[in-house]
Amino acid sequence: MLQRIRPDPSFYPSPKLAMEAPVEHYAYTLMLSPDFTRPDALAVIDVDPDSKDCGHMVHRIDMPHKGDEFHHFGWNACSSMLSPLLGHPFTERRYLVIPGIRSSRIYIIDTKPHPTEARLVKVIEPEELMHKTGYSRPHTTHCGPEGLYISTLGGAGKDGTDGPPGIFLMDCENFEVLGRWELDRGPQRMSYDFWWNIPHDYMVSSEWGLPPQFENGLIGEDLLANRYGHCLHFWDLRGRKHLQTIDLGANHQMALEVRPAHEPTKDYGFLGVVVDTTNLEGSIWTWWREKDGVFHARKTATIPPEPASAEQLPDLLKPFGAVPPLVTDIDLSLDDRFLYVACWGTGELRQYDVRDPMAPRLAGSVHLGGIARRAPHPGGASFTGAPQMLEISRDGRRVYFTNSLYSTWDRQFYGAALPGAQVKVNVHPDGGMALDKDYFVAFPEGYSAHQIRLEGGDCSTDSFCFPSV
Repeated sequence: MLQRIRPDPSFYPSPKLAMEAPVEHYAYTLMLSPDFTRPDALAVIDVDPDSKDCGHMVHRIDMPHKGDEFHHFGWNACSSMLSPLLGHPFTERRYLVIPGIRSSRIYIIDTKPHPTEARLVKVIEPEELMHKTGYSRPHTTHCGPEGLYISTLGGAGKDGTDGPPGIFLMDCENFEVLGRWELDRGPQRMSYDFWWNIPHDYMVSSEWGLPPQFENGLIGEDLLANRYGHCLHFWDLRGRKHLQTIDLGANHQMALEVRPAHEPTKDYGFLGVVVDTTNLEGSIWTWWREKDGVFHARKTATIPPEPASAEQLPDLLKPFGAVPPLVTDIDLSLDDRFLYVACWGTGELRQYDVRDPMAPRLAGSVHLGGIARRAPHPGGASFTGAPQMLEISRDGRRVYFTNSLYSTWDRQFYGAALPGAQVKVNVHPDGGMALDKDYFVAFPEGYSAHQIRLEGGDCSTDSFCFPSV
């Protein structure tokens, strides 16, 4: 009985306490069928270095449908449940919520009593989602104090352009779709990622593009005409109202991942921008809020393209004679010290020291794959693609990543579907990192691999409500 009236032990009041928690033994990784000939799946990977199965898939859940295109996913509950305002402190971090970005179907996976016994327990069909929200193409999942928030990339209608995309809420225990989150969306017309600072009561969201702009590949004409997303939006979290838009400039195309500082007293965060159409650079932006409540954003780091010969390049890039870095994911360590940046074009993972958030300093770099570079894995395994979806361990000592971005974009930039792979980078406490030559997960033939979640939470899962000591 006592177990039921205590908060889940994987809920942590502060980032510092989360960093002191036990290390992960399992990683949950999404597997997708890029040609849609088989169902997508969830893989459970043993990551315990003392286990004989380390680096191997020890459990797998195949879904009952084809064509979902798994992309991002998340937990039903996390440390935000300890919020003193609206929390459900006795809800367990138990269920994984997996949206199909192409099908608009959502799967609920129960990970209890053990990761190797995880099973599918509920399927939410796209008709229910559209009927209750008018949204489609569910994308990012975050657990908040009062329920599940899920962003979408499409509105209603077959092509997802009948109305703007947005965010909807789900019950975190019975997984009923409750409805749209926004009461006043202001000028927001595109969507992608979102996150928040719960004690400071605001949300920030970003933009990619509408479904016709990404489902069949990158539209070169739209990119060069600067028609993809390039804005940050700030919201009143409890009031569910739009507060402010910051336009980064139309040349800063595809403003994707947002990463607020984990420490709740810090009022800033980071954004990755895929490409600058004037020079092919990728960039990192820092956003912050002044005491008057006004938000600002500044470009604080740039990553240049790499020259390449035409025969090394896909058709889309041949006219430019270079590979853009293509910043497709960023992740921030729980101590807010290191920001990791995935350059899916050049095959580089960058580590920035961001203790001064307005002046990121490059502290480490590794190369693997890349459109032109094709850097090999130090363990000798075959690797195609580049660093893409990142996940950092709670203690900050390990970074895991996979290689696939999106099925049609994989083929467009790399010439074929990308065989799923997951690798690990070992991090030095004072900066610097190296690929682990002994850790390489090759997924079953015919599958690519995307986002990773770690047992007990990770650096892109939890929101913290109390300051660290």
